[in-house]
Amino acid sequence: MHIHWHRRDLRATDNAGLAAATDDDTAVPVFVFDDEILAHAAPARVAFMLDALDSLRGWYRDRDSDLVIARGDPTVELPRLAERYDAEGVTWGESYSGLGIERDVAIRAALDDAGVERHSVTDTVLHRPGEITTNDGDPYAVFTYFGRKWHDREKDDPHDAPDASALADVSGDPLPTLSDLGFEQPDAEIPPAGTDHARALLDEFCEDGVYRYEDRRDYPAEDCTSRLSSHLKFGTIGIREVYERTAAAVADAESDAQRESVEEFQSQLAWREFYTQVLFSNRSVVTENYKDYENPIEWRDDPEALQAWKDGETGYPIVDAGMRQLRDEAFMHNRVRMIVASFLTKDLLIDWREGYDWFRERLVDHDTANDNGGWQWAASTGTDAQPYFRIFNPMTQGERYDPDADYIQSYVPELRGVDPSVIHEWPDLSLTQRRNAAPDYPDPIVDHGERREQALSMFEAARGESES
Repeated sequence: MHIHWHRRDLRATDNAGLAAATDDDTAVPVFVFDDEILAHAAPARVAFMLDALDSLRGWYRDRDSDLVIARGDPTVELPRLAERYDAEGVTWGESYSGLGIERDVAIRAALDDAGVERHSVTDTVLHRPGEITTNDGDPYAVFTYFGRKWHDREKDDPHDAPDASALADVSGDPLPTLSDLGFEQPDAEIPPAGTDHARALLDEFCEDGVYRYEDRRDYPAEDCTSRLSSHLKFGTIGIREVYERTAAAVADAESDAQRESVEEFQSQLAWREFYTQVLFSNRSVVTENYKDYENPIEWRDDPEALQAWKDGETGYPIVDAGMRQLRDEAFMHNRVRMIVASFLTKDLLIDWREGYDWFRERLVDHDTANDNGGWQWAASTGTDAQPYFRIFNPMTQGERYDPDADYIQSYVPELRGVDPSVIHEWPDLSLTQRRNAAPDYPDPIVDHGERREQALSMFEAARGESES
């Protein structure tokens, strides 16, 4: 008998740890609600996770097994469960964040003390941190070189789901509710979780969207992205399965353009793993700049502007649309994430950590490595980041990627029916023109041109190139 400890792998198919647990053994599937981990969670993510757990439990019950539920410290609960089920060992998928690594060290020690075998496996990534390095064995700080090696490396095949005969005849306690876990209902509408939903998204994407991805992924109104980020975060679908489907899409491509489009999507999977190895090698990036500046960056302390940004009330339509999508859906289109992050750090001159914390509180798909990498990229403080002098103009970004203002008008009802050209010129209009066009939509809270110059001065001072 073995225990498989589900964590960020809430699925049965393409699950490396579950496959290891059922290799010539019978597995007891377990999930532990760890209060220390829950302290870093947020309502939207916990709601999605509970839905995913309910789906996973249904899969086990259909095979006369169940998902055993525990709550507490895993260093206590796992040895207790191993004794209860007379299990020889415990398997789980590795974690690469600082908190996850520390927890795994403690778990290994607790299982060793209890005389229980333990085996952690690579499951959330195709290539674990440390597998792709420079010729000197150092982690890469530039994505281009990492990405080339990532593409060239052979990828493992997906694992089959275990047969029902390999699953223990057990029964588990009911799943707790959000309230039981100390969370309020999220304000946003949470998408459905579970492997069936993840596969439906992947099927739809691979039929069409993946072949238009390279050209159209930056246009939020077209919804030409996979929407798999939440499912990859919680492991309701396996990364090997996703990659295998994209490899099949490459083989089925009818033109070089289609093939290159699929490869561009694969590069996004590589970016995900690049940021994972950055976090694994530099745990301090969660709270500190990755990039060293000669002097501290003098971010502004501006609570009113920060609140306007959070509320989607900045008077910059594409920014406000993105922040309201986040509020309504606990999700934001990737191009718009870059725009709102640039606006916070380069127009409002507010510390990227404020934005990262808000995303962590609101996003269903929040992933420490990915979100931190994205925020530090936008703030010009990260590895392989946007140069400090390349500053997004939010109006140009809106006009380029949402020319008909379809995305903006979906989330900003005050601007519905307003001519797109007026929307894209909003900060440059007179007060009278704005009141006539959309009296309920706010005026811009800052002047982009002025703040751009201030941002350049701020970063030049941090670089030691100017006095202030």
